[in-house]
Amino acid sequence: MTLKRLYDITFSIVFIILTGWIMLITAVFIKLTSKGPVLYKAKRVGLGGKQITVYKFRSMIADSGAVRVTTLTNDDRIYPFGKFIRKTKIDELPQLFNILSGTMSVVGPRPEDTDVAVKMYTGRYEEIFSVKPGLTSPASLFDYTHGEFYESEEKYIEEFLPAKLEIELYYVHNHSFLYDVKITAETALIIAKRILGKTEFDFPEEYYEAMDAVQNSRTALYK
Repeated sequence: MTLKRLYDITFSIVFIILTGWIMLITAVFIKLTSKGPVLYKAKRVGLGGKQITVYKFRSMIADSGAVRVTTLTNDDRIYPFGKFIRKTKIDELPQLFNILSGTMSVVGPRPEDTDVAVKMYTGRYEEIFSVKPGLTSPASLFDYTHGEFYESEEKYIEEFLPAKLEIELYYVHNHSFLYDVKITAETALIIAKRILGKTEFDFPEEYYEAMDAVQNSRTALYK
């Protein structure tokens, strides 16, 4: 068993125990505030490009239409209680069971919808499939602090998505156990800041390092 897998198992068991009551209350409130199932079973792409089922608490109205590249600010598909569980990331807690079963890791590129992944993860981005998808990652934190505030999907795709993909690739090239622990701690801190009302965050250091790597790669091609 690798150190990363041991970390995943320990983390998921501890947090299933600690947040079990939160998950139970969340399930009750979803039933009381919105019609439809409590859990959303999402078809995502996992390790090696294989399809996996990722579990989330349903934060959108049932049958909300086609899957989009991202969820934007003031998205009309999200019902009121759904906004709360998305902001606090409570909607992601069922993925602790994905981590325990081994289809996901605590830290890794976020698993994308199968249709979206086919379009996004082409060329060198296919390397993102070489590691397990995760509950959190540098790119998903970047999306949480910056991407979710976009109001136009077109602008998100044009302006934000390329940088997000580069950061996902940066993690693939630089992941380690200590880096995973660092990202886990940063995730807890950033969620706490968002809950307390913070909306403006600096760009992460991974953004600048990933952009430098792209620039250096392009420069090397012309030497």
